[in-house]
Amino acid sequence: MRYDLTSLDLFITVAQERNLTRAAGIKHLAVSAVSKRISELEAQIGSPLLIRNARGVELTPAGQSLLFYARQLKQTMAQLDNELSEFAAGVKGHIRIHAITSALSQFLPQDVAGFAERYPQIKFDIEERVGSAVIRAVADGRADLGIIASHTPAQGLETLPYRHDELTLVVPGNHPLASLKSVQFNELIEHEFVGPHLDSSLHALLTREADKLGQSLKLRIRISSFDCMCRMVSNGLGLAVLPRSVVEPYLRSYRLKRVVLNEPWARRSLLLVLRKDEAAAPTLRTFIDHLSQPVD
Repeated sequence: MRYDLTSLDLFITVAQERNLTRAAGIKHLAVSAVSKRISELEAQIGSPLLIRNARGVELTPAGQSLLFYARQLKQTMAQLDNELSEFAAGVKGHIRIHAITSALSQFLPQDVAGFAERYPQIKFDIEERVGSAVIRAVADGRADLGIIASHTPAQGLETLPYRHDELTLVVPGNHPLASLKSVQFNELIEHEFVGPHLDSSLHALLTREADKLGQSLKLRIRISSFDCMCRMVSNGLGLAVLPRSVVEPYLRSYRLKRVVLNEPWARRSLLLVLRKDEAAAPTLRTFIDHLSQPVD
């Protein structure tokens, strides 16, 4: 069946107002014109949509169903208008991303650069957030796409694989542990750490593993920047656990040593997260497809 969009929009107003006269006033139409549109919809569907009474109207089960899908269609049309208006303005899309530091420090800049080279008129808003804040932003609609570590609860959001990283121990070059090739977490638990923000996914992971050992993580300093964490370690203020590729540029300049962390949880997966309740806009879906391509 083909539905008239004007009639569906009018039906939504009637359903919201529960009154034909008020709906007619809002839409600047005669009541008879509104009633005719509703009657035509009922004839097309083959079922009553409204129950008329002295106080107004109530929806039949068929009316409830039509209202649900009419609202979805109206929302989709609004998204279509927004998307196409950006194309008309030459912008061709706008993507809002919230991501954890590990993704921003290792993978996302190169991925965005590759995408921007192919689609130079796409706009990006990218914000660095801890995992829990990324989840909230995507769920609330403040971000179109999030990037989290796999152990962060996704709370009903759709998740897609993104990248893998490896956590490693970082110590000063003159530290007793610097001569080791690998180490297990239980050998580190008595040492003081330079750690990330309390709400970060990395802190949650380390705290969870310390709890499994019946110990508390000894955090001497908390700081959000990976660069600053490396500086603190270099000055003997504690050990740190960081993504391997993040540490590499600082090893020589900060006189640090990297020691393999021999734990299964040190190999992490990073995930893309987006809302399940609506289809991704074409621009966002194209970007997600780009991120999902195999890495050379």
